[in-house]
Formats: sequence, C-alpha cells, structure tokens
Amino acid sequence: MPSDKKQNSKTINLFTAICVVVANMIGIGVFTSLGFQVEGIKSGFALLFLWIVGGLFAICGALAYGELGAAMPRSGGEYYYLSKIYHPLVGFLSGWLSVTVGFAAPIAASAMALGAYFAHVFPAFPPKAIAFAVVISVSLVHANTVKFGSYFQQALTILKVVLIIVVIACGLCFTEPQELSFLPSGSDFNVIFSSSFAISLVYVTYSYSGWNASVYLASEVEKPEKNLPRSLIIGTLIVVGLYLLLNLTFLRTTPISQLAGQLEVGYIAANQIFGSSGAKLMGLLISFGLVSSISSMVLAGPRVTQMIGEDIPLFRILAKSNYKGIPFYAILLQLFLVTVLLISSSFEAIINYLGFTLNLSSFITVLGVFVNRLRYPDAALPYKTWGYPVTPIIFLLVSLWILVFIFINKPIESLAGIGTLIFGMIVYFCVAKQPYQDNSQI
Repeated sequence: MPSDKKQNSKTINLFTAICVVVANMIGIGVFTSLGFQVEGIKSGFALLFLWIVGGLFAICGALAYGELGAAMPRSGGEYYYLSKIYHPLVGFLSGWLSVTVGFAAPIAASAMALGAYFAHVFPAFPPKAIAFAVVISVSLVHANTVKFGSYFQQALTILKVVLIIVVIACGLCFTEPQELSFLPSGSDFNVIFSSSFAISLVYVTYSYSGWNASVYLASEVEKPEKNLPRSLIIGTLIVVGLYLLLNLTFLRTTPISQLAGQLEVGYIAANQIFGSSGAKLMGLLISFGLVSSISSMVLAGPRVTQMIGEDIPLFRILAKSNYKGIPFYAILLQLFLVTVLLISSSFEAIINYLGFTLNLSSFITVLGVFVNRLRYPDAALPYKTWGYPVTPIIFLLVSLWILVFIFINKPIESLAGIGTLIFGMIVYFCVAKQPYQDNSQI
C-alpha cells in the first residue's frame, strides 16, 4: 500500500480509540455478574476486592499490550503479534480464536443480555428477536464508512458513561444504604482464598475483557506508536474506576438477597434507586448502553479476519474491502457466526467457554513481551511496558491461575476451547500448502 494512501486511511483518533476500549470493556459483565458472585460471597469488602483484583489484572495486561501495539502498529492484535514473535502457526491459532469465538461470542452474549433487559421494559418483544435486530443493524452501520462508524461509536460510548455516572450519583447520594460493611474483617481472608472467590474472579475478568480492543484497529489509528498505548491505558483506568463505583452502588442500594442468582442486576438495582417506573427507563437505557459494546466489537472483530485474509491466500476474499474501504465480507462472516451462537447457545455457556479461550490467548501474548525483547533486542520500542517485568509477571500469574482453575472446574468448556484450537491447527496445515504472506509494511 502506498504510504500516502496508508496515511489517509488513518481515520481513528485517540478519542475514538479510547471509546472503543471503554465500550468494549463496559458490556454485560458489570450489569450481570454480581448476581452470581453474591451467591457464594456475602462480604462487601471481598466483593469489591474482586473488582480491584480484576482491575489490576486488566491494567497490567493493557500496559503489556501497549508495548506490542506501539512496536507493531498493524491491525489484527494477537494474530499479528504472535505471528511475528513466535511463529505464523501461533498467530493463526490466536486469529482463529478471534474470528470464530473471540468477537462473535461476546457479541452474542451482549445481544442476549440486551434482549433480556429490553423485554423487561417491553414484554411484547421477544428477547431473541431484539438481539437479532440489534446485531444486524449495528453490522450495517459499520458496513458504511469508518468515519460514520467512529461517530456512532463515540456517541454510544458517551451515552453509556453518562448513564453509569447518573446511576452512581443517584445511588450514592439519594438512597438509604444497606446494612453491609465494606471494611475488611478477619473472616475476609478466608473468603478471598475460597473457591467462591476464584469462580467469581473468572466472571470479573470476563467483565474487564476488552482492555485490548484498540490494537485490533491499529492500522487505522492516527499516530499508533503513541495513541495505541494511551488508548489502552486511559480506557482501562476509566473503566476500573467506573466498575468499582458501580458495584459499590449496587451493593449499597440493593439487598444481597434480591441480587443473588439474578442476571439483570442493573435493572434490580435501578428499581431500588428510582422505583419501578425509573427502573424501566434505566432498563431501556442499559439496553442502549449494550448496543455500544456490540458496536465496538463489530468494529474491531472484522479487522482481524481481514488481516488473516491478507496474509493467507485461501482466505483472500475476507480481506476484500468495499468501495468505502470497509472489510464487508469479514463483517458478513462475523454476523453469520453471531447468528449461529444466538440460536444454539445459552448465556452462561458462552461466558464459561470464553473464560478459558480468551485468557489463554492473552496469556501467550503478554508472555510475548518477554520473548520479543529476547529475540529482537535491537528492535525499536516506542513505548516500554511500565513496571516491567513486574506488571506483566502479575498478569501472567493471575492468568495462569485462572486457566488452571477454569480447566479443573469447567472441563467441558475448556476442552471445547482446546478443540477449537486443534481444529484451527488442522485448517492451518491445510492452507499452509499455499505460501504464507506477511503483507505488513510498518
């Protein structure tokens, strides 16, 4: 690609990149997972500590990804990094996960939650029908132009953040607090090292997933060497702050007994804060907020598919853009996969499956920070991981612990993830008969 054309294609500024990270992170998890956590944990301190641990985990990951994104500013995320750092097979498997489930499954899960919230407000509308309608509509929006999609993403993200701030402000200022202490006690130590805490941490880390979202759009980001690390770090810090305050609000305003085992935690808490009429309005607004999450993933996901199409001749059709420069066929493929998941899967099955596969991919990528420095000691690093080597080691240790725990407690979902990788390996060796092409020009 000529350099002037490549420069003109960089239509995503720092603000939009931050919006993509924030929107990708703030999805269904924070509005749904607390109901599962309070079933096994009754301590206010331990529940908030969950979200602190998850936030530190996400920040450490964002710091490491910032180094790789600045050093290798090409769209594709893990697919491109792992191909360069390890071997094209490793990169392909990561890209295979992203294409098959990494984006399609979270989009489907978000759409399911959106449908559930919307159905509370308008019971006449079937949740699955709402989910399908939103996914198709958002896909059409991002099949227009990158500039239009960027404005769409910015507006939805601002709406979502404003909504959360309103809920936090009203919940903390205008309601009577529940009898739940958020100060640590002697029994909290045992709770933090319990199996309930470990299981809940899986849900929390899923809620924080998306902190790496802007790296998938690197080729279209202005000044990626600076803006990619900034977008990852700023976006993640914003979400960590919002998550802590939002969960504090949920726990402070709503009895644990009402939250336990419930999916629509945001709706239940809104009922406590605003009453039944206000809760319906909040349910509607949360639904629109989830559109922002779906939009950010629809925007980012096809870029991974497009990069694979550029590098591997068999998938070249997926690299083709329409006359507006949009990876149209990649968007269609993602829409098809989301449709299959909406028809065939449950919300909880998707979350458990993603917990293993997403952590495995990010673990190998953050490990790649060490490998990249060892293999290419003279390579330029426009940004170096803050706190290296401590912060990436923290991420790797927590991630490894989560992987082992998920595998022991959710063996079927974990084996399904491994099966996805094995199938991807078979596909790779079939297409490897054709020459692998690295079409990057950085």
